[in-house]
Amino acid sequence: MTLHAASRDALGFAETRLDEVLRDAGTNPSAVGEELLSVVDLFTKEVGLRRSVGDGSSDPEARKRLVRSLLQGKVSEPALGVLDTVVGSRWSSPRELLDGLETVARKALLVSADKAGKLDTVEGELFNLARIVEAEPELERALSDQVGSAAGRRGLVRSLFGQKVDAVTLVLVEQVAARPRGRGVVSGIDALVEQAAAYRSRSVAHIRSATELTGGQREQLSARLQQIYGRDMALHVQLDPEVGAGLVIRVGDEIIDGSVAGRIEALRRQLAS
Repeated sequence: MTLHAASRDALGFAETRLDEVLRDAGTNPSAVGEELLSVVDLFTKEVGLRRSVGDGSSDPEARKRLVRSLLQGKVSEPALGVLDTVVGSRWSSPRELLDGLETVARKALLVSADKAGKLDTVEGELFNLARIVEAEPELERALSDQVGSAAGRRGLVRSLFGQKVDAVTLVLVEQVAARPRGRGVVSGIDALVEQAAAYRSRSVAHIRSATELTGGQREQLSARLQQIYGRDMALHVQLDPEVGAGLVIRVGDEIIDGSVAGRIEALRRQLAS
């Protein structure tokens, strides 16, 4: 997600407000996240409303009153408190407000997974689902098809994965399918993996290996990557027999190819030059 300076500041204010709201022991972070996602859906459908709440030149208090007049009694007070900050802040565009609100909603769901001791599970499930969809081009096309309805894409996600993953994982993937932000579903789910890792101040290392890594190998690799990048790493391993010996590691846009296949390809390029 790319945000301009004003929107980055607005997102920071919104996330701080979310943290304050969720400190109340009586607040259910999962419920707040789902309520905020329902507002994302509303703003997505109602273009005029989205423009009104995202108009940084209008009176912030008027924008707050508008949202409360529409949603009072339909979403909880904690969710309304977050929405007050979102619509009362100045965003670079209505589209960036929508993206920012969605990011805040997703964070609330990740907080709920963390409080339940399931954040590792959710992060791992998201990574695995991205690899499943990536391996099935027809499925990715179906989940990314903007001609069909968002409800239909949500239903497809539920029918395929509903009984196989955590409830938070399912809600997050449904939202990606409903609103992929102009990119493929795989990229959208991978962005969620990144957000889940960033929640704990970690970066994601996507590792392709022909065999499962042992616990000791994971610890050594994690320590080495931490030395290279200067931050904690979340390791996600994809089994790929074509790699051969060694590993292919991707961190962001950087690829470290230590596989036999990679060395053979490098040799081919040298011979062809």
